[in-house]
Parts: sequence; C-alpha cells; structure tokens
Amino acid sequence: MLSSSVRSAALRSAVGPQSRRGLSAVATRVLVDQAFCGTSCVDATQATQFGSGSSSLCPSRQPLRASSSRWFSSSAAAVADDEPDEAEEAATAAFFPTPERKYQYFQNVEFTPEGVAIIRFDNPDKKYNTVNKFLRDEAMALWNDEIHSNSSVKAVVFTSGKPDGFIAGADIFDIQSVEDKQELVPFIEEWLSFFQHMKSKKVPMVCAINGPALGGGLEWALWCDYRICTDSPTTKLGLPEVKLGLLPGFGGTQNLFPLVGLQGAMDMMLTGKDIRAPKAKKMGLVDLVVAPASLDKVAVETALGLAEGTVKKSTPKKKSLMNRFIEDTPIGRNMMWKKVEEMVQKNTNGNYPSPNAIIECVKYGLEHPTGNEKFKFERESFAKLAATTESDALIGIFDGMTKMKKNPSGEPAHPIKTVAVMGAGLMGAGIAQVSAEKGYQVLLKDRDDAAIGRGESYINDNWGKKVKRRRMTQYQYNKNSSNVVGLADDSASWKKHFGNADLVIEAVFEDIDLKRRIVKTVEEVTPEHCVFATNTSAIPIADIAVGASRPEQIVGMHYFSPVPSMPLLEIIPHGGTSDATAAAAFEVGTKQGKTCIVVKDVPGFYVNRCLGPMLIEVSALVGDGIELEALDKAMTNFGMPVGPITLADEVGIDVASHVATFLSKADLGVRMSGGDTSLMANMIQKGWLGRKSGQGFYTYGKGKKSKKTINADVRKYVKDFATQNLDLSEKEIQDRIVSRFVNEAAKCLEDEIIADPVAGDIGLVFGTGFAPFRGGPFRYLDTVGIDSYVGLMNGLADKYGPQFEPCQLLKDYAASGKKFHKN
Repeated sequence: MLSSSVRSAALRSAVGPQSRRGLSAVATRVLVDQAFCGTSCVDATQATQFGSGSSSLCPSRQPLRASSSRWFSSSAAAVADDEPDEAEEAATAAFFPTPERKYQYFQNVEFTPEGVAIIRFDNPDKKYNTVNKFLRDEAMALWNDEIHSNSSVKAVVFTSGKPDGFIAGADIFDIQSVEDKQELVPFIEEWLSFFQHMKSKKVPMVCAINGPALGGGLEWALWCDYRICTDSPTTKLGLPEVKLGLLPGFGGTQNLFPLVGLQGAMDMMLTGKDIRAPKAKKMGLVDLVVAPASLDKVAVETALGLAEGTVKKSTPKKKSLMNRFIEDTPIGRNMMWKKVEEMVQKNTNGNYPSPNAIIECVKYGLEHPTGNEKFKFERESFAKLAATTESDALIGIFDGMTKMKKNPSGEPAHPIKTVAVMGAGLMGAGIAQVSAEKGYQVLLKDRDDAAIGRGESYINDNWGKKVKRRRMTQYQYNKNSSNVVGLADDSASWKKHFGNADLVIEAVFEDIDLKRRIVKTVEEVTPEHCVFATNTSAIPIADIAVGASRPEQIVGMHYFSPVPSMPLLEIIPHGGTSDATAAAAFEVGTKQGKTCIVVKDVPGFYVNRCLGPMLIEVSALVGDGIELEALDKAMTNFGMPVGPITLADEVGIDVASHVATFLSKADLGVRMSGGDTSLMANMIQKGWLGRKSGQGFYTYGKGKKSKKTINADVRKYVKDFATQNLDLSEKEIQDRIVSRFVNEAAKCLEDEIIADPVAGDIGLVFGTGFAPFRGGPFRYLDTVGIDSYVGLMNGLADKYGPQFEPCQLLKDYAASGKKFHKN
C-alpha cells in the first residue's frame, strides 16, 4: 500500500464511507475523521511500503472505513457558515463608499512608510469572509486604483480584518444561481485573470492567515509568494471542494502540488481535510507559523524583507529520495497514480465523480506545466462537476445543514449552563463528553463508582486519543475533564449538585417504568426551570411524561451511537412540551455539534421508523432465497455505507430485532408486513448477537485484520428459513429495499412527522448513511422522477403485495408533477 495519506485520500474522497460505528458518515463519519481516521502525508518510511445502550439502529463499533462525522461541518465544505443570501446583490448595490470605508468587502488599504500595502478582507455584514463575484469586482477596482500603478508599493500583505477568520471559502450561491453551469467557465476565467494581473505587478505578495483559510480562501493564498499563519486553534487550511462534489477551481489543482508535493496535495484535495498550523509548516503549505498577536508585524516585516532581498523566497520543501522517485520519475508516478485510482474506486464505488476529476486535473497540469491550458482544463472540469446530480445532492445536504441551524422553537426560558446525564454507559458517557467539550458543566450519574469509572474512562480515553493525534491540547484535555463531575447513587452530595442542573438527559435502559421513576426523582431535586430530556429511541415521549409534575418540560433527545462521532440528533417534543423546552434541547444539541431535526412523537420517531420497513424487507428477501452477501453488495453498490446484513450485525441482532418487532406492533400497519421478524428473533436464542458476540449473520475472528465469513451453521439456518429461491437482479434487490425505505420517509412527511423534505434528507443521510451522493430520499426521488418511482412501486405491489403501495403523498406528487426540492 502506498501510504496512509493515499489510503486516506481514497477513503475520504466520498461522503458515503464504509462505517462500523454509525450509519452516517457523514458524518455522518456523512459523514471524513478529521477526527470522522487520522492521516498524514507520505513520508519516506511509509513510501517504502509502496509496491508491497439505546435501541437506535446505529452500530457502536469502530469504523470500517469512516470519513468524519464532521465531514460537512468544520470547514463547511469551502463555504462560509452563513446561509446563501439572495439579498447579497441588493446589499452591494446599496453600499455607499465614504472616506472612512471605501469598500464593502475590504477595509481601507494601509500603506507603511516603507512601501508595504496592507489589504484586509472584511465584510462587516457576515460572520466570515467569503469570496464571491462582488468581492472580485471590488478587489479588481481596489488593485487597479491603489496598487497596480502605484510605484511606491514595494510589497503587498493580504490579511483579514476579522479577529478569527481569513476567508472561509467561496460563496456557494455563485454556483447555485447559475442555471447553465457552462457559464461558470468564463466566470472562473475572470478570477484567474485577476490573480495573474496581481502577479504581473511583480512585487512580493504575502498572505497572513489567522483562522480558517478554506477553499477559495486558500487558493487566494496559493497565488501569493509567501504564506504565514498563526498557531491559533481556529487556524486551519484546506481545499474541501470535494465534499460538495466539486474541485478547487481558482488554480488550486495546479498551484498546490508544486508546494507540498503530489502525495500531500492529493491527500488534501481528495479528502478535503483541514490542515492545522504545525502540519502546514511541516509539509510546506505555509512558510512561517507565528502567534496571532505577531501576525501583522511579522507579515509586514517579511513582505519588506522579500522586496529588499533580506528574506529568502518561499521554495518547495525538499523531497526525500524515495518521494523523488515516487513523484518525479515516470515509473514511480505511474505506480502512484495506479494505487491512488484503485483506492478511489474501491472506496467510492465510482459514485463520486469529483475525486477522479481532481486526479485528471493534476495529471493534466503535470503534462502541461507552462501556459494557461492547465487552468482552462481545471475550470472546464469544475463546470462539468457543478452540473452533476452528485454535486447538486451534496450541495443540497450542505444547504440543509445550514438551514437546520436555526432554532425553530425560539429561545430557552433559562440559560443552560449545567447538564446532568443519568447513566454512564456508552450513550450517557458520549453525551457527557460532547457536552463537556463545549463548556457545559456536566454531572454524570450512575448507580455506583464502578459504573461512573467506566464512563469517565471512556471519555478520557477518547480525549487522550485526540491529544495524541494533536486534535486537542493537554490544556483543553484538563479543562474538559474538570467540567465532568461523577456522582453515584450513594454519593451524599448528588442531590445538591442536581439542584444546579438546567437540563437532565437520561440515557438508561429502554424501560418505561424505570424512566418514569427517574423523572419523578429528578423533578424532586432539580430547580423548577430544569428541562428533562429522554434519550429513548422507541418509547413515546408522552408516555414517559405520564404522571410528571412538569410534563411541559419533558422532551426527547434521541442521540445516535457513538455519540461523539454521529452528527444527528432527533428532538422530539410531545403534545404538551413547551416551546421553551424544545428550544433548550435544540440549543444544547446544536452547541454539542449536532445537526438537529425536530420530529413528531410517534413510534420510532423518524430515522428508526424509516429503517423498520427496510429491515422487514430484508427478512423477506432472505425468505426469497437471496444470499446474504448479495444483499450487502446490492446496497453498498447503491451507495449505502454498509449493507443491511452487516448493519444488523454491527448494531446487534438483538437491537435490530427489538426495533423491527416494536415497529411491527406499532401504527405502521401493512407497511411493516411482507417479512418475518423471527429471522433475527431465533438468532438471539442461538446467541448469535452479531459482532459483539463474535457470531451473527457473519462470523468474526479476533483482531482488526480478521475477515468476516459466513459459516456452515448460518448458511443452513438461512437456507431453512427461505421459502423459495428467486433469481433476482441486483437492481430488483435494491428497488425492494430502497422503496420501502423511501416510501416510509415520504409517509413521515405526509403525516407531518418531519417538517419538510430538507429535514427528511438530512435525517436519513446523517442518521443512516443514505447515499450522500443521492442527497437523501427526497432529492433522490426528484432525481429519478417521482412519477417513474410511483410506477416502479406499483409494479412491486402487484408482484409482491400491498406493503409496496406508494403513500398518498407520492401519488399526489406524481400526478401533479411536483418536486420536493425547487432546485
């Protein structure tokens, strides 16, 4: 294998990774670990290897091939955190320059007596600076009016007027607003002409970075002659366009690899990962790392030194002998590309076009090292990607995440400062961890010191791994640890501590009587304003609230396991939950780093409710004689992170069986028919509980590298379970499983279990890993055509039974020609 960087590049080049720990990657690990698998650029040593508690249906094992739960989050995929603003053009037109503020997107240019011009990006109307067409036009005017013909300017420093951000990326609205994506080609060409026009001034340009420099922001920096960044925890550099199905379009595919080498560049562009300051310096992405307070001074001194020849010009980092062989010889390069392309294909299944487009752009640049043809090839490739349904789907997910940040219930009635967690198992400890990391004071309570110790060990082990991987400082580790107070039942002070709790989250067994007793106990010792949240994944919240003295302050917060990695949180108010209570839950979940969707209080809520019919259909297909491996392969080829058989093993056969059985007795009616829940129920009696027991549908050996197999006993069991032996195509297997899944999502929208298609898409992509390149169930239906899909389901209903009948909402949309999404 080539290296960890190449493995990671292929691994995280798509948002639909294989995962053991969750159905999302995305996170959802939807979801790449920037925390979602540690990677590093190839070094010589690695190069020598070349050629050689809840019933939530999310597994709690380590990732198979995970890409981060923060895939779409931290860097916001080359886009700022701000929602696309259609009023941007109007705002620009309304700007009136004054002597104190000549520009909308820049502070007034500063000139030092020695001839250094300091240009500060600063859009006061936005939290983050972004590059857009208005900024470009203004930048061109600024440059021509104040810099280009000004003979007194010896050097230029680009920096930001914002205290904690350089440029967070390009404004995605510039892409969305263009109907014919080929129009992006001249648009990008204007940007390239501007960058080259700046270069023609032939004075040193220094980029001084504090905070995020992502996407178009980093590409701007790559056109400069020298890059300096701060050691601030907020400073990160990256080209995350791949996360939106795109590629760096402002010269990034051509300007990056000469600086950091081919392997480092491919790692960055194929994963979209963030690079922190120490790594950026080590790999040659930046030339200096300084303290934030010194940034301006050092940048100006460096710019002047470059102009006067007292500072050495930036040069690419010297390569090791092995890396020179890999990157600079025809034989080594061919071997490298072969390995990269194999890994990309293996991990994307050909479902994501952008990784291969990035590879082709870099190859083209190597073959055409001079002139502008390489930039032309890049921008034409960008426009082609922007026109794909995959990019549209991924941008839709990102837009959905942005929209989900708005609290639909308003403001909490009381500030949340102290969060108490009842239960220190994996779920409770995970909730405590993400709460403490965000600054909450956390009370972690369980029955005895041993249980508390296990929970605290889980938390500290996770933080220890972050420190080891340099994703957390020792100071932050100590600070987080001090935020957690463990309390056992026999602790004399636990009631006093709970007297300060603003929110209590219970994460105990799925036993309604136990949960009601906890509600009663908590209400007796907590203040009147305290909100009680239950992490149940199945029991109706209204049932838990029966007998409570403050039922209006009870709400569901359904986390997915493992909590630190999974990005989704379902907020479930029951009929009597107050808006302030729901608002408090939403606020806490968002601060914990979760994408929150508000769902109706029904059995299974949204995510598990959609998974129920799918699980039943899987049992039906097993009954029809379909091989277990064929079921898994069909769904991974569709784009799911794992197949349904592997899923059942990973979450636990007992857990999957419980959910399927529970929903079969709930209110879904015929939609939970057609299969047989005894498939998994009988396996429980045999002790075949999945990976955790070493035996489920698959047999699991010891050790991380051991491969799963299907033994003779399981094959006999499955054969005996089958009632017929249908010879189905892979597509029909996919249609049977996916249609049950998608139809239930549409039924949830019809029944107002979810607010809109955006929430529905986000919920299933981040909660189940529904193929991100398809954008979620509703965008998938829009893409394949609702009328066509209703026809497919009617055909399945005629062949197999009424469980496939499309819901009324789908029929209505098919008849009217409506779509779930406008774009």
